[in-house]
Amino acid sequence: MSARRHTLARLLKTALAAPLALLALMPALAAPALAEEKTAIVAGGCFWCVESDFEHVPGVREVISGYTGGEMQNPTYHNHGQHLEGAKIVYDDTQVSYETLMETYWRTVDPTDAGGQFCDRGHAYMTAVFVADEEQRKIAEKTRTEAQTALGKPIVTPILDAGAFWDAEDYHQDYYKKNPARYKYYRWACGRNQTVTELWGDQAYLHLAEH
Repeated sequence: MSARRHTLARLLKTALAAPLALLALMPALAAPALAEEKTAIVAGGCFWCVESDFEHVPGVREVISGYTGGEMQNPTYHNHGQHLEGAKIVYDDTQVSYETLMETYWRTVDPTDAGGQFCDRGHAYMTAVFVADEEQRKIAEKTRTEAQTALGKPIVTPILDAGAFWDAEDYHQDYYKKNPARYKYYRWACGRNQTVTELWGDQAYLHLAEH
């Protein structure tokens, strides 16, 4: 093949390859952002209730009840030392933001109560937000300030660095689904909905039809 014909063949091949390369890239360019599974960890009194509230938030994939905030290894329901009852919220960050979860959190609890939550008293039932990094801390602090302004009362809920999270026993997971009658009675008798509604008014985040 002459040098001239070789050059023409190479140019033709390059010209034909370029559109093909662009076509190959088009699916990737057109595809939406891939969902990234992230977690938020909070304590808000009885973990059954926190789990129930947040599993109704669009974009939340699951909520795991557990123990966090203490130093004991392998805590249990009957012996969890200084751990709080907590909830690990697993969510799709393309559907719901950490900021929205935090705004929701404040409106599902009584963050002005330093002694527990509702009928559940003592350290294990205190409120807390456990942050994984500086970005979560800034958002948690921002929403706490906004919530305090909205309430016009001091919020006592601490924002702490996240540590080990221990899943609670299987019978605690999805308790509100497994034992709906007992759960609804407990939630009503404990006064959770009543107190949150009195505190937050129409800002309260409660799925009353579900509870």
